Amino acid sequence: MRITRVVSAALLAAGMAVGVTAGLAAGPAAADSSPSPSASGGSDAPTQAGTSFRTATEIDQGQQATASGSTSDYMYWSFPADAGRRPTVKATVKLPDSHGTETWQVDVYDGLRRRQACQYGAQTRTAAAGTGTVELACVLRTVRAWSEPWADDPLPGTYYIRLTAPAFGSSDLGKPMSAKVEVGSKDIGGSAAVDGSLGKPLVPGIAVKSAADDGGSSSDSVKSAVLSSIEPDGGWSSGWWSDRWIWTGVGGVLAALAGIGGYALTRGSGRPRQVPPNV
Repeated sequence: MRITRVVSAALLAAGMAVGVTAGLAAGPAAADSSPSPSASGGSDAPTQAGTSFRTATEIDQGQQATASGSTSDYMYWSFPADAGRRPTVKATVKLPDSHGTETWQVDVYDGLRRRQACQYGAQTRTAAAGTGTVELACVLRTVRAWSEPWADDPLPGTYYIRLTAPAFGSSDLGKPMSAKVEVGSKDIGGSAAVDGSLGKPLVPGIAVKSAADDGGSSSDSVKSAVLSSIEPDGGWSSGWWSDRWIWTGVGGVLAALAGIGGYALTRGSGRPRQVPPNV
């Protein structure tokens, strides 16, 4: 009976630990699985795009940006992406009523201006003559908190969107068009966690900004060197926390309970065996 009670208590405690952990891990996941905020149509939504990396228009995730231009223009936007997130870039190009065959493409670059490959999505599409709109999408790989210097993994920091038409007829040169861009992301969780983190996110000018914050020069030339001021809601996490910590703790608890249960099963009743007297 004593062995049964010990084993039952160990199993009950293990079940409670797993249940609590599942609740803690499912809480943030449920919150992150909700749809991204609806596109902002207010006065804060950007209505123009930059013409280069340095002049890229800053947008927040979940915010819808619009811009007008011509077929030969290069349009740039920038957004922040933190570790453990999988960004998704969507672009819609509205074409004039009359045009020839055009090919449109959306590219995404990281803070080091390295072009990032799309995991899936229609990154390039060709619009036949008379097509009204072209929809593009690029789902990036999960942003890692740390990576080898030689690797091309996405890292936390500023990301750039470039929208352009790499191929079109000469008759369409300079024709008006309009674009709509929106960025969202999904929290991947502890499965994407790595043992390491960057000292600073890859934000252009952040090193100069940090020097000024630490008591360095605060002249206008230093302030103008900070090329990006956007960051995720709640700041940069740098990958220091993930639900992998929870599962590691639960693994330790289950190992301890298994040891207690095994000891209770193998130690016997605890009373010495009585040997009958010699007759």
